[in-house]
Amino acid sequence: MKSKNLNLANAITVSRILLMPFLFMFVVEENRNAFFVGYIIVGSTDFLDGFIARKLNQVTKLGKILDSIADIFFYIPTAWFLMVLYPEYIMPNLLWLVGAFLVYFASFIVSIIKFGKPIMMHTSLLRFNAVLVFSMVILSYFLNTTYLLTFILINFMIGFFESILIFIRFGHVDVDTKSIFTLIKRKKLIDLNPEDFIPKSKRTL
Repeated sequence: MKSKNLNLANAITVSRILLMPFLFMFVVEENRNAFFVGYIIVGSTDFLDGFIARKLNQVTKLGKILDSIADIFFYIPTAWFLMVLYPEYIMPNLLWLVGAFLVYFASFIVSIIKFGKPIMMHTSLLRFNAVLVFSMVILSYFLNTTYLLTFILINFMIGFFESILIFIRFGHVDVDTKSIFTLIKRKKLIDLNPEDFIPKSKRTL
C-alpha cells in the first residue's frame, strides 16, 4: 500500500504545497513578473497531478486527500494574492468574496458534523471554477478581471452549496462525484433495478 502511494502524481501534488512560499515571497516583494511565472508553474500542478494519476493508474485514496489539502493551500491564498496585487478587482467583489468563503466554511462544518472530518468535494462545477481561478489570475496580469471574478465567486457559492446538499442528502460519497444530479440519477437506477447494484459476491444463487 505504501509503495502504491509513493508515485509521481502524489509527488506533484505535494510540490504544489512546497512551492507556495515562493509565491508569498514574490507577492511581498511586489515582483509581479516572478509571481506571474510562479503562479503558472504552481497552478499547473493542480491539473498535471490528476492527469498523470488517471493516465498512469495512480489514483489513490491518499492522493485524493493530498489534492484537497494542496487545493486549500493554493486557492485560499490566491484571494490574498489578488487583494495585494490587484485590489481594484477585489474591492468591488468584497461581499461576493465573503459570501463565497462563508459557504465554503459552511460545507466544511456540515461535513465535520456528519462525518467527523472536513471533506472537500471535487465536483465538475468546482473543478471548472478552479480552471477559471487559474485563468483569471493570469489574465489579471493583462486586463481588468473584475466581472470575471464576480462570475467565479457566484459559481463557487453554488458549487459549495451543492456540496452541502450532497452531504445532507447522500452522506459520505466519493469526493470526485461529478454533481448532485449524478447521485440523483444513480439513486433512481438503484430504486428501479436494485439487483444490478448488488456485488456479485453477495448475490444469492
